[in-house]
Amino acid sequence: MSAWADLSPEARRLWAAGLVAAAYVLFCAAIAVREALRRRAARREAAALSSGTGAPILLAHASQTGFAEELALATAKLLSDGGARVTLKNLAEVTAADLEGAARALFVASTTGEGDAPDTARRFIRDVMEAPVDLSGLGFGVLALGDSSYARFCAFGRQLDAWLAHQGARPLFDRVEADDGDAAALRHWQSQVAHLAGVTDAPDWTRPAYGRWRLAERRRLNPGSPGDEAFHLRLEPLADPQADDWRAGDILEVGPRNDPAEVAALLERLSLDAAAPVSAEEGASLGEVLSWRRLPHDGSIPGATPQAVVDALPPLPHREYSIASLPADGAAELLVRTLVRTDGKLGLGSGWLNRHAPLEGEIAARVRVNRSFHAPEDSRPLILIGNGTGLAGLRAHLKARAALGHGRNWLVFGERTAAHDYFHREEIEAWVAEGVLERLDLAFSRDQAEKIYVQDRLREAAATLSAWVAEGAAIYVCGSLEGMSGAVHAVLVETLGAETMERLADEGRYRRDVY
Repeated sequence: MSAWADLSPEARRLWAAGLVAAAYVLFCAAIAVREALRRRAARREAAALSSGTGAPILLAHASQTGFAEELALATAKLLSDGGARVTLKNLAEVTAADLEGAARALFVASTTGEGDAPDTARRFIRDVMEAPVDLSGLGFGVLALGDSSYARFCAFGRQLDAWLAHQGARPLFDRVEADDGDAAALRHWQSQVAHLAGVTDAPDWTRPAYGRWRLAERRRLNPGSPGDEAFHLRLEPLADPQADDWRAGDILEVGPRNDPAEVAALLERLSLDAAAPVSAEEGASLGEVLSWRRLPHDGSIPGATPQAVVDALPPLPHREYSIASLPADGAAELLVRTLVRTDGKLGLGSGWLNRHAPLEGEIAARVRVNRSFHAPEDSRPLILIGNGTGLAGLRAHLKARAALGHGRNWLVFGERTAAHDYFHREEIEAWVAEGVLERLDLAFSRDQAEKIYVQDRLREAAATLSAWVAEGAAIYVCGSLEGMSGAVHAVLVETLGAETMERLADEGRYRRDVY
């Protein structure tokens, strides 16, 4: 007879209870060990992120379920890949001194429940946000996570964004709002962060489902310009359900391809046949798939069979362009400047669209809704400010205003020279003559000894700017993130005051599409 059978029922019960208690203790110990290992790994990762040699960036996350922290880690990795020194912190650990000592800071902030801040943000709200802080030296960006099925969508992210602006911090780009993990919004955040980091080839966190478009026109806008070439492009839809469903302010995400000569050179170095069959979603042959994949800088890939090559190379990231037309035009029109990198190679997106893509050839693209740059629903005055190819987004708004018969529009546009860089000059001057543009101010920086920029024209017109805003005008800025948008924002604050600018942003009357 077994020892278990010799035990009384009470003894058996106590024995079983002891086993359950022991199992629970072991379970708790396992969780504690796992959590300790996770914290140790997080410390190692944070230390690695802070070892860059570039400009330091503070990155803070406020998470309820862990998603914001996950996105913050991906953001930190992207910044680190660009050489930035990243200080990654839970928002609860961020102090006023951290913010005052930082030049740039990014925030990934969740909203929980019916518009509440995550529990991890409560200390920051109590200890930092309740007191005035001088953040005039800080540039910031906010990714707000929320769910639009709740009344107060992205409430904490919006609260944090407004508080930072109220303390004098300047936005590096407009707040990005992701509705229930919206993939397009996260790609937009990644694109903005990649620009800050100087990273041009990071794979998309989520891949867009591209439609099919045709490159119907490619016309250089600035022959003879002292700057890089800029092109007007016309993409007509072949097969895309969103082809006639966009508004002024929306974005075209383009799936670029590699320079065919670079693909051919890689295949030659690897002694592989472009026609070799491979398994991949982009195409059936090795050459076709490589046109969509990030090519290695040195051309070396371990175990370079055709399939091994495909498996080793991540897909190319998308590129974003402001749409310069309306669906009624029958095409998505773009203004794209050719980027020439320090090594002499062309930018991934601009090189594909402006040089390598054949006319009448197929372009992979999809429309991304950009609600933060949509126009007012009414006929209020509109002040449109931009430089260079930033004219694209402003052109679409002017087309829409012309179609609606809304004539209280003021365009402030800047480029290098009037002779070579006055993009769409005939169209703009026709709008002046027709009354679509009530006022036009131009700043061609190279046409006089002392350079004049968009922000200078805006400062000269300070009285008119104040009067238009008093009449209810909305301000839309489109163009370069570095230089123009920051300088324009400074003049707007100088002319209208920080509180007015904060109010305009809250009311949706100050919007930016900068890159």
